Amino acid sequence: MPLDLLGSCSGKIVQAGVIDVASDTVETAEDVVEVIDEVSKFVPKSNIIATTNCGMAPMRRDIAEAKLMALGAGAKLARQQLG
Repeated sequence: MPLDLLGSCSGKIVQAGVIDVASDTVETAEDVVEVIDEVSKFVPKSNIIATTNCGMAPMRRDIAEAKLMALGAGAKLARQQLG
């Protein structure tokens, strides 16, 4: 969804899909931070929950685990870098 539409979610908690489950490419922690930073231009950081953009059931387990590790590492890095 276009990120500027998030401005209409004032006061809401927003789940930001920072992991693309349609791709086997594993994101880096920095990729995750980049998406969180973009979302934070429209939603207060305290209202952002980093998550996948859909379910991971059809994905190979090793790729899913690597993507979830990137999600956790990226969320931690975002807290350190973005506050």
